[in-house]
Amino acid sequence: MKIMSLNAWGGVLHDELVAFLGEADPDVLCLQEVIRTPDAERDWLVYRDGDHVLDQRANFFDEVCRALPRHAAYFCPAARGALWDDATEVASFWGLATFVRTSITVIGQAQGFVHGDFSPHGYGDHPRPRNAHAVRLYDAALDRTVSIAHMHGLRDLRGKMDTPERLVQAQRFLALSDQVSDTDDIRVLCGDFNVEPDSETLALMRQRGFTELVTRHAPQGTRTSLYQKPGRFADYLLVDRPEKVLNFDVVRHPEVSDHCPLIVKI
Repeated sequence: MKIMSLNAWGGVLHDELVAFLGEADPDVLCLQEVIRTPDAERDWLVYRDGDHVLDQRANFFDEVCRALPRHAAYFCPAARGALWDDATEVASFWGLATFVRTSITVIGQAQGFVHGDFSPHGYGDHPRPRNAHAVRLYDAALDRTVSIAHMHGLRDLRGKMDTPERLVQAQRFLALSDQVSDTDDIRVLCGDFNVEPDSETLALMRQRGFTELVTRHAPQGTRTSLYQKPGRFADYLLVDRPEKVLNFDVVRHPEVSDHCPLIVKI
């Protein structure tokens, strides 16, 4: 089973990313920073947050669905806020998405908030609401069950240091994974956690029996050349049975986001 986790950067590199996903064809895709704008009249809209201005692919979720036609797709919104078509405000949903190949059966799932709650009338102040999605899968080809959970960790304008909110976030994320998992499952945790390698978040996950793969295999971090700020770590992938890992890769080329895709085969 090939599992990919990626922060999609709102589809800024839409053409490159959609082509890459079609070629990589993961069995399970855990995607963060996904946009869905039902009333959009254009392919591109603009996100504005003070001095931070970024093009966003208006219906990126639907375009990934078309790139992965043999996958069941699940969109999990964290907030409904404003994107802009010139001077016109357009209401847009922002959140996570999970794609599972239809030959693999989803036998359980849960989504919930690891920080805050759904914000229907604007993205709100930082740190904004963040959610997670967990699926339990039956892999008939190997007669086994696999549980996968991913989240996009909260953004604190002060940086990626440990905070009480981030510790609670990690506890809620583990609880969501526990909710769908059973003792015989192979368990995977992944996503853009927005923390440093020595964080309380990862320490807590290690205490729970998970092995973190990124810092072991990619000491240079998970950011591409498109990310211009200090700090090269944001994305992580952990497993509870490292002996089941056949291959793990942090994909540096092609660049399809300001984050590198993480791919594990189990």
